[in-house]
Amino acid sequence: MQQPNSSTGSLGRSPTDDAKGKILLGRITGVFGLQGWVKVHSDTNPRENITNYKFWSLKQSDHWKQWKVIGGRPQGKTIVARLEGVTTPEEASALIGATIAVEREEMPVLGPGEYYWADLTGMMVKTIDGVEVGPVVRLFETGANDVVVVADQRDEQESSNREVLVPWLVPDVVTDIDMENRVITIDWDPDF
Repeated sequence: MQQPNSSTGSLGRSPTDDAKGKILLGRITGVFGLQGWVKVHSDTNPRENITNYKFWSLKQSDHWKQWKVIGGRPQGKTIVARLEGVTTPEEASALIGATIAVEREEMPVLGPGEYYWADLTGMMVKTIDGVEVGPVVRLFETGANDVVVVADQRDEQESSNREVLVPWLVPDVVTDIDMENRVITIDWDPDF
């Protein structure tokens, strides 16, 4: 994956598996052809950058195994890849559902104002008035802008699964990203 996005306040699209120091990039979704190629859902931007990594770590049943990527390309609306040692559809089929990750050290260095989603997940979100809304649960992309999903923890008495959706618009909505203290400040009504 190359530089995820190049504009100020941009986000690289990848969650993390902190326990292993890996950055999640996608998952294997199917089999392609008769020579052991796999179909891949990629969270990289652009999506074909997932094939730029020489090695993938695949997670199945809570176990990680490293695979060498020996080929990859866009195929219609998906990405297909060939892994060393996988030569039949049956071997490829055994990998369906596997999570694809790379070591954090393999990720490109980001410039000022750029963040990987992995680094934002878990950060506390508060309003410019100092109201703590809750932690970032995940992020997702829309056509217009990325969206931060925050677990709403303002009412501790209520054990609901309420979430607050915050558009990632820097500096209009997201006014400050304090990576050191792991706090994102927003100018947004959490009840909107």
